[in-house]
Amino acid sequence: MAHTFDELVEMQRAANEANAQVRQLRDSYGRPTAAPWSDEQTSTYETAWSTWRDRARDVQAAVTEYAKAEGLSRVDRRGGREGRGEDSHRRLRGSVAVCTT
Repeated sequence: MAHTFDELVEMQRAANEANAQVRQLRDSYGRPTAAPWSDEQTSTYETAWSTWRDRARDVQAAVTEYAKAEGLSRVDRRGGREGRGEDSHRRLRGSVAVCTT
């Protein structure tokens, strides 16, 4: 499925929000090895983590598809191709961040 640049940005925002939820739960619950989590806490955390993982996977696949369709490289950190590709590449790198946390 082809995505627009704006859709990629929204997908990344959703992944970032899911990541923020995982971090918030981790901060709130503490480390599971320090004090055991309840079944409800474990389930809530696993659901949040799964949501983040799925959204991050989906946005990365969509960005790869978009870059390929636009003739851009996700690997080239120097700025892309001449012409329209260069501007698109800068926008792609600047607005759709890779979620690595």
